[in-house]
Amino acid sequence: MLSAFFGENKRLDEISDADVSALVAWRRKQTVKGRGKKTVSPATVNRSVVEPLRKLFIRARTIWRCQFPREPIWRQHRLKEPLEHVRELHASEEAALTGALRPDYEPWFWFASATGLRLAETLIKWENVNWEAKRITTTGKGGKPVGTAITPDVAAILEPLKDHHPEAVFTYVCRKPRAGRRKGQRLPITYAGAKSEWQAHRKRAGVKGFRFHDVRHDMATKLLRSAKGNIKLVSKALNHSDIKTTARYAHVMDDEVADALQKLSKSRNKSRIAATKQSQAIEN
Repeated sequence: MLSAFFGENKRLDEISDADVSALVAWRRKQTVKGRGKKTVSPATVNRSVVEPLRKLFIRARTIWRCQFPREPIWRQHRLKEPLEHVRELHASEEAALTGALRPDYEPWFWFASATGLRLAETLIKWENVNWEAKRITTTGKGGKPVGTAITPDVAAILEPLKDHHPEAVFTYVCRKPRAGRRKGQRLPITYAGAKSEWQAHRKRAGVKGFRFHDVRHDMATKLLRSAKGNIKLVSKALNHSDIKTTARYAHVMDDEVADALQKLSKSRNKSRIAATKQSQAIEN
């Protein structure tokens, strides 16, 4: 990405604040693959060009002992990232979504709910499934490998699907024959198809303000509660490279903290009352 903009012969000591500003503007105009005209997010710009370039400067200073009198001021170039909306599914909403599931898409939805994988990461092939190692490995965000465990629940979802398709794990049943597709034929669920079905599914269920990505958020918040606040465990489950990204879920423990504080307050009040009564008894 950096060499595509600067070329292969650009020296670090030649890069100025103006160059970094131009780099950010260039990256910001690029579109998301497979998403039409939608441009990349500020977070993507920061992670794909600003941070890698900053780390190159750090490495050059600390390892190669280079000096950069005109090193860019990095805080001026990081784009502001909006706080990501963290949405948890309520019991009534979960029931509504479950009742509105299309049968052929049902295994895919339960797999996404159980693993917390991103939409593109859920569209796995059988070659990604290692039954012996009890591990699913696929390509995730930024081209990084993403792994998830084959738990008993996940195995129960996958096992009945083995004979549906030779390559794709999740398939749908063709309802309208066209372009060589037969009615009743099992076809791989695509990214566009999954997204379209999710929107229809959500509409049937009458659930508003809940994106597919919120399925991942919902899993993370519930996992954090069951793991009693073990944020490192949740970070690993979500395949986050930086635990700071996982920290957005820390708010789910607020109620538990409030309960603990209330219990502490009650305990102290009892101690104070007991101490007061004892003092009064001694005086009398």
